[in-house]
Amino acid sequence: MDLRSDTVTRPDETMRRAMASAEVADNVIDIDPTILELEQRAAALLGMPAALWTPSGTMANLIALSVHLQRGDRFLAPKGAHVLLNELGSAAWLAGGMPEPLPHDAGPGRPAPGTLSAAIGGAGAPYYALRTTLLCLENTHNWAGGAVTPPDEHAQLLSVARQAGLRVHLDGARIWHAACALGLPPAALTVGADTVSACFSKALGAPVGSVVAGSEDFVARARRMRQMLGGGVRQGGVLAAACLVALDRVNDLGAEHEKAKRLATGLAELGWEADTPETNIVLAGVPDVAVAVESLASWGVLAGPMAGKVRFVTHRDVSAQDIDEALRRIRGGNAK
Repeated sequence: MDLRSDTVTRPDETMRRAMASAEVADNVIDIDPTILELEQRAAALLGMPAALWTPSGTMANLIALSVHLQRGDRFLAPKGAHVLLNELGSAAWLAGGMPEPLPHDAGPGRPAPGTLSAAIGGAGAPYYALRTTLLCLENTHNWAGGAVTPPDEHAQLLSVARQAGLRVHLDGARIWHAACALGLPPAALTVGADTVSACFSKALGAPVGSVVAGSEDFVARARRMRQMLGGGVRQGGVLAAACLVALDRVNDLGAEHEKAKRLATGLAELGWEADTPETNIVLAGVPDVAVAVESLASWGVLAGPMAGKVRFVTHRDVSAQDIDEALRRIRGGNAK
């Protein structure tokens, strides 16, 4: 029972058939027609003029930060953001930015506008002070348990950033989940952002692929950066075809959120300190995370550590009946 991540899903027969029959071309020399279709469709859904396919979300974020930042610029991001913890320091090492985390004092995964304003600071700093030029947001926020930032709070943070002259990048690896949870189109969650990334493997079943979206000028610069990072693939339409099928399944994500609630409720009934999930990530507090993860594995339930808790992530390859079976195994293990 693999609940370590919603990236463990495997492409089903429908997706494999789409990949096998995809129309392709050399996407470095020309434009692969299937990649182009995906980019245009994703840009429209995200409310951006243009989009660029990338092999991974990490590359999508790195491209955005590399375009936005000059070497030595400071950028701000909520504590635990993926660009801070899970991308091997590439924001500093390759994009040249100086990261600074912001506390979650407005709710899980997001700072208060006043906190952001204070972190940016006022004008008139000496020339040798750090120059803050970029705000990175994340929706949903993985480390905060798939927490959703609603549009009004997003708008308040964007307003503060804009007044201070900052650019804004939105890590929307799970933006499809946020939109589904709020009952809104994804474009409603990107308003005012300069760029946004989005992933097709987070419970949607695609084996690989993300996009980074923004203005036409940004995408032209991003394409060069993607090539520099080794992300210029040839007949990539084989992969983009899977992403197109994944986009057709965004409306299915509500079922994953219901499975997560089912799991959290069951864990709470068994005495676990399980947070009520907003999307498909369940965080459960335990006395010893390493021992809990090891015990779960011995019961045939795979989970992982996150933010000092045990993380379970529901996805399309685990049914509601599987969730019940996982709870049965945990109940049996607890009784031993």
